[in-house]
Amino acid sequence: MKVAEAVGRALSAAGVDHVFGVVGSGNFHLTNAMVAAGSRFVAARHEGGAATMADAYARMSGKVAALTVHQGCGLTNAITGIGEAAKSRTPLLVLAAEATEPTSNFAVGQEALAHAVGAVTARVTSAEDAVEQARTAMRRALHERRTVLLNLPLDAQALDAPDDAPVLAAPPPERTAVEPVPDDVAALARVLDRSRRPVFVAGRGSRAPGARDALVALAERHGALLATSAVARGLFHDDPWSLDVSGGFSSPLTAELIQGADLIVGWGCALNMWTTRHGRLIGPDTTVVQVDDDTSALGAHREVHLGVTGDVELMARQVLDTPGRQREGYRTADIGAAIAARVRWRDVPYEDESNRDRIDPRTLSIALDDILPAERVLGVDSGNFMGYPTMYLSVPDHDGLCFTQAFQSIGLGLATAIGAALARPDRLPVAALGDGGALMSAAELDTVRRLGLPMVVIVYNDDAYGAEVHHFKPGGYPLDTVEFPPTDIAAVARGYGFEAVTVRTPADLKAVEDWVAGPRSAPLLIDAKVVGDHGAWWLEEAFRGH
Repeated sequence: MKVAEAVGRALSAAGVDHVFGVVGSGNFHLTNAMVAAGSRFVAARHEGGAATMADAYARMSGKVAALTVHQGCGLTNAITGIGEAAKSRTPLLVLAAEATEPTSNFAVGQEALAHAVGAVTARVTSAEDAVEQARTAMRRALHERRTVLLNLPLDAQALDAPDDAPVLAAPPPERTAVEPVPDDVAALARVLDRSRRPVFVAGRGSRAPGARDALVALAERHGALLATSAVARGLFHDDPWSLDVSGGFSSPLTAELIQGADLIVGWGCALNMWTTRHGRLIGPDTTVVQVDDDTSALGAHREVHLGVTGDVELMARQVLDTPGRQREGYRTADIGAAIAARVRWRDVPYEDESNRDRIDPRTLSIALDDILPAERVLGVDSGNFMGYPTMYLSVPDHDGLCFTQAFQSIGLGLATAIGAALARPDRLPVAALGDGGALMSAAELDTVRRLGLPMVVIVYNDDAYGAEVHHFKPGGYPLDTVEFPPTDIAAVARGYGFEAVTVRTPADLKAVEDWVAGPRSAPLLIDAKVVGDHGAWWLEEAFRGH
């Protein structure tokens, strides 16, 4: 058995059940070995798409996923998706063939590339150690929540593995939850007892049913309102005290109530510029607390009055175990009524700007929220449009939205929805894209069709890179470089085997209703010609971060 086969079989036995990629000569034998051992290989049409599919699958399944790429150019094609995964601390294993000869056309500094985007690296260096080196890379991805590039030199792959190579080793143990320090638990309990208008903001570190239940119970005791970062949207979906998303996507009422808090506690949440609107959601006299199981995350984006290290669920439950009494806090009858009536964006009044040729993106999104089944998993691309599907399309829980926006790259949304769909096959997958991102990733429409996914792809089509249009238009700059002639994206989708509809008015959405009611034997693309006269509400916030 060659090293390539031994490593592939060992990784499959260790629990890598999905591997995404594009196969070339350098990763052919490794990938086939994983398939032979039981892993499912998902062939993408471009390594960039494969990287984001793997990232999304890992986020939504809670498992380490693998990306397999050819040496050199296969890795460089994937680097944007790898950068997104690394910035999001996704447990992802990148299996990259590596050119052995420095004169090879494929030779690049693969280790340096990975480090440049925040990934960590490992390398197979000998036949005797290859399997253990691969398993160590996987353990690091899982236990440190890191994107790990495992370089597999071509000459090492071709060596004979020892006859006793442990290719059937058991999966690594789960990551151990970080136990809170008792003094930190007591300090947090005291801060909560003093508060009168507390708000909890839950982030990626709270995306688990146990953590949600603990936070809901603690919030009920102290009368706290509940919000999330964008990546944790849906965590408190059915709670009457949920404010939905904190940050640039916040509705006016959500922003008002968070600004009125006397205590904000970030639970597994970075409290970065997006979640706090560059700090403007935090009042001048507000106490800020951050809870995270990674000490280096505490105060990384803004100064906090109290930073405590520990697993979110363990911390919340241990604070609950301290003596205390039920308090009304921020949960008054008036605030409850206001949340019920006005916290959702779809309940905020607006002037419908639809006309004969183009539909208002708010009108479109509200209608689709009503038409599409509630049990959905949503992947959203980046662009001027992105706040509409993110906030107007409801999601049933924390597994309803996969938000690959740490790198702010357009073109990742379709691949995100594919990876999420494979992790949650029980739900309708929905991809929300701008026309720029849709055309950038159009090759993966073939992957949707080939996998037989009953996906809905919504394209908010304003024939432009809308974010740039609305950022530079007020300054009177020429926009020729960011505006484009109309494109019939519905026709493109039909070429890939989709059903497709062009939407200019609400009446055109009847075709979507028919598809939902039908057998859904082919995926559906909605080419929505949206009004693009002005920037979205969140856009100004986004450009503050440039």
